[in-house]
Amino acid sequence: MHLFATMLCDKEPNPFDGDRLPMKTLARLILLAAALLAGTARAEERVTLGWGRLFTNDALGDGEDRWNTGSYAVSKVTGLRWGGQLPDRPGEIWEYRFSATTIAPANLITPDPSDRLYAGALSLGVTTYFDLRGFDVSLGGGLTFIGPSTGLGQFQSAVHEILGLDMPTSVLDDQLPDQIHAFSTAEIARDLALGPAARLRPFVAAQAGTEDLLRVGADLIIGRYGKSDLLLRDAVTGHLVRGVSGDSAPQFSFLIGADHAQVFSSVFLPEGGAAVMTPQRDRIRAGYFWQGKSATAFCGLTWLSPEFDAQPEGQILGSFSLSFSF
Repeated sequence: MHLFATMLCDKEPNPFDGDRLPMKTLARLILLAAALLAGTARAEERVTLGWGRLFTNDALGDGEDRWNTGSYAVSKVTGLRWGGQLPDRPGEIWEYRFSATTIAPANLITPDPSDRLYAGALSLGVTTYFDLRGFDVSLGGGLTFIGPSTGLGQFQSAVHEILGLDMPTSVLDDQLPDQIHAFSTAEIARDLALGPAARLRPFVAAQAGTEDLLRVGADLIIGRYGKSDLLLRDAVTGHLVRGVSGDSAPQFSFLIGADHAQVFSSVFLPEGGAAVMTPQRDRIRAGYFWQGKSATAFCGLTWLSPEFDAQPEGQILGSFSLSFSF
């Protein structure tokens, strides 16, 4: 609590604080507001409404081991009830998300001096979802922990040793140092019916703190996926992950999405570093969702545009989620 309080106060310098822009202060204020909202909710009446999970790795995409090389996110959604649609006020439904992300240069043995630094990041976040005059709105915040103390570098080394892959020893010696950042997120979206079996979901999103950016995009959903479900957006790929199920009937759905972001700053590509941040990013994704009597599966691919000037090309990530009900 002392560390959290110090981060929310500018009177004492925080050795872990990476503030560079006023937007960081905004991230802290939104995070504090989210904590206050969570504290005023009727916790004794809340139940677990569902879980969301997504594993992403470039080994499932272009087969490389570089840049946005791997991530895993798991979310627990709680609320008073779920009736197939969002409540009309914030604070009734909350998503609690834990995610782990690994970023690496293209070569783990002898990295190019102009490549990005290795980074392991753990994030803890809370987000509330609600309906605002027909628009789906989400507001959230959290903390991101970066650096050797996360243990993600050691975990990747252990996995590579088991699989007989290149060991990232040299890049771990020159990775981003330990630091903690507050972040906030916001998104507004709306479903537009294109017929009995298709919907277009345009959205606008903003993020401040760990990375400062504005994003606009859309997702095309063919099938019943998300029609009565609560959908959560994955931070790395942008895939829509089902957090709460509102339809248990067998189904098959197909999704296509794309978005464009204007990026103002990133702690993963710090100013003055060898890797100069690209101010614009694009994502193109596709996936399919299958639901049977006692199991569901989601598989997807995502193309990410280069994130720094010296990055010669984009990359393709593969994503996967599988769950069973008994």
